[in-house]
Amino acid sequence: MSIRTLEKDDPSVAVDLRSVQRTLSNGDLPALQSGDHLSRAEFERRYQAHPEIKKAELIEGVVYVASPVRVRRHGVPHSDIIGWLSVYRAATPGVNIADNATFRLDLENEPQPDVAVWLEGGRAAADANDYLAGAPELLVEVAASSAAIDLNDKLRAYRRNGVQEYLVLLTHEQEVRWYAFQGGETYRIEPDAQGVLHSQVLPGLALAPALFWQGNLAGVLEVLQQSMATPTHADFVKRRQG
Repeated sequence: MSIRTLEKDDPSVAVDLRSVQRTLSNGDLPALQSGDHLSRAEFERRYQAHPEIKKAELIEGVVYVASPVRVRRHGVPHSDIIGWLSVYRAATPGVNIADNATFRLDLENEPQPDVAVWLEGGRAAADANDYLAGAPELLVEVAASSAAIDLNDKLRAYRRNGVQEYLVLLTHEQEVRWYAFQGGETYRIEPDAQGVLHSQVLPGLALAPALFWQGNLAGVLEVLQQSMATPTHADFVKRRQG
């Protein structure tokens, strides 16, 4: 029923409807709440209307508003993994990394991964609104309270949408899980004889989990430098330069 029709029957209802329209047009939308079931478009409208919310994600149509971030459980490992990836980026042309960037994955998923890694000319890029879109080569999550989501719904959404690798740092268990998605299947990347994990899509990118959980960033970077000193990484660099 239109406002014009309502005015004839009940003018007070028409006034109420106009008030609602003014409220919505002014951006006074309800705040995001964990457990809300929303479309991506509605999720974005509410997120933009409430800048006080620092991190919220839409995973399989469900909203998750992040808890406060703790130092040792999230802040420190997050910082170390950014440092590790930044060293790789500095030595590898065409590699991009983004910290906590909004990622438009599909119509029911808009996560905000802790780190996204993608190659220039690959299957991911910033869209017209400067959000990440497409299928990055690697996504990283530091998982404490979010582990159940990160290892289930989020993993399936990433696999379905063509993300190639997914690195999860489980801080409670001090465990690293590095997944590769191929042909709709999920595979765990297993460590080599020295206990080091190697990316399958980013040659030379190697992580030593034992050193990482010890907080030995110098050791982590030394292992990375050794991996980047191999012919495999050198050939990748040449291809990227070409």
